[in-house]
Amino acid sequence: MKKNLLSVIILALLIVNIALTGVMMFSTISANKKTVALVDQIASILNMEVKAPLNAEIGKEVSILDTDTYNIADEMVITLKKGEDGAEHYAIVSISMSMDKTNEKYAELQPLVAANESKIKSVINDTFGKYTKEEASANQKAIADEILTQIQTMFDSTFIYEVYYRDIKFQ
Repeated sequence: MKKNLLSVIILALLIVNIALTGVMMFSTISANKKTVALVDQIASILNMEVKAPLNAEIGKEVSILDTDTYNIADEMVITLKKGEDGAEHYAIVSISMSMDKTNEKYAELQPLVAANESKIKSVINDTFGKYTKEEASANQKAIADEILTQIQTMFDSTFIYEVYYRDIKFQ
């Protein structure tokens, strides 16, 4: 009789265990769905704030034969924003730009690049000046993309499709 009573108690405990496991699963699934929805909303907000270059054909590969390079001859010394240490820091930058010769506005705007080099330098100076030494060294690609976006806005064209550093040093 004791064996049967023990078996019935074990069976009852198993049934209670299965019921509580099911309740726990359903309660965590609904909380998990809410968390996933919140993360999706945050991700969509962050995606809307990311500024991409004006280039409507993102990912378009430009052949090396269709690329013209413009080098800003002067090495630029840019004062960076003061960091936590409070000291003055500088970036020494040499920048080049790639231009798409197949772009419909290339022939019209290409001569204006040299004429507006001082404005381009000002954009580069302003963009770098927003960052501390640590931020600038960690976000070099983001800074180049920001410079590209501003230059494309200045010329109202995407014939300049890439900005890159020939040399960059932080002091």
